[in-house]
Amino acid sequence: MIEETKIEYEKTVLIGLITQFQDEEKATEYLDELEFLAYTAGGEVLKRFTQKMDTPNPKTFIGTGKMEEVRAYVDQYEIGTAIFDDELSPAQQKNIEKILKCKVIDRTNLILDIFAQRAQTSYARTQVELAQYEYLLPRLAGMWTHLERQRGGIGMRGPGETEIETDRRIVRDRISLLKKKLEKIDKQQAIQRGNRGALVRVALVGYTNVGKSTLMNTISKSEVFAENKLFATLDTTVRKVVIRNLPFLLSDTVGFIRKLPTQLVESFKSTLDEVREADLLLHVVDISHPQFEDHIASVNQIMDEIGGSDKPMLMVFNKIDQYTHKTIDEDDLVTERTEEHFTLEEWERTWMSRVDGDAIFISALNKDNMEAFRKKVYDRVREIHITRFPYNNFLYPEYDAYGEEE
Repeated sequence: MIEETKIEYEKTVLIGLITQFQDEEKATEYLDELEFLAYTAGGEVLKRFTQKMDTPNPKTFIGTGKMEEVRAYVDQYEIGTAIFDDELSPAQQKNIEKILKCKVIDRTNLILDIFAQRAQTSYARTQVELAQYEYLLPRLAGMWTHLERQRGGIGMRGPGETEIETDRRIVRDRISLLKKKLEKIDKQQAIQRGNRGALVRVALVGYTNVGKSTLMNTISKSEVFAENKLFATLDTTVRKVVIRNLPFLLSDTVGFIRKLPTQLVESFKSTLDEVREADLLLHVVDISHPQFEDHIASVNQIMDEIGGSDKPMLMVFNKIDQYTHKTIDEDDLVTERTEEHFTLEEWERTWMSRVDGDAIFISALNKDNMEAFRKKVYDRVREIHITRFPYNNFLYPEYDAYGEEE
């Protein structure tokens, strides 16, 4: 199912809708993210198409006129793939492929493809394969383009339907096998987590591409793969970290994303056990991203889904070295000041100073403000440790008692 192949950039177009629930600004923002996803998967986006509609067309997602415009562009520039920003039904995907005569995928399929490229360990590959098969199952009928006799009824009984049913049975059997395999691995990992002793567990969580792996490399002095692409980290990495003389376990987990496919949330719930079993969460946020507040909301929503929202949390606002804010000229009396014009100091005085727990502003890449970050983490981990083992409190004095760290 998962093939490791050399990626060549494909010509792609993006298609999204502006609806009553998703205005033009939000649609543009989602398409920006979709373009980054396409780039990560190995696609070159040549053009974007958007259309204003109350609800998606049940047959072709977008209207007839817009579809004809897309088809003309696909033919003219020999586009290989059309990517839709929302999940397509099996019928929509089949109808659109007939019209465009090119590969048609949606956001879910694109994310699954990236996960397939990024999966390194057997466990991650099994999880991705399970999600792929669950996505594929309802779409099997549409893949039999060489068989015209797909429907039952008079005059339509033939090998096509039999062959599709055979494939469905094979896919269902494979899904069942993968689920059993994951259950077995889950039990092994639960035993491994149980064997880690009484060390405090800290987990890095956050939106994809916010710098979690870079932060992990900085504070654990290890070499975890980090790249400026979405979902660079797919496998959970656990490292023992020591700040001053206080040891704890730090885990780096898969990043979250808006409109995350339900198949992936289900398949990766076991990977996110690291989050559920953590004593402290470090919620890493890319402060330089214009929509970082939306990212925080998305992460919090997924945390609710996996049962990790009740954990103690430290908000870590990363990439302060890349943060820029808009300015207003002194003689400009028209422009209204908004959040886009906030400096970092002004952000610190907003809701960020009142979050449940502490907030810290750092640059993991440039190591800006890392001493203050270490102190906050040390204090939080120490508090958890001495609550659990009161007789050990003399082993770990207050952070400032050590003097300056070299």
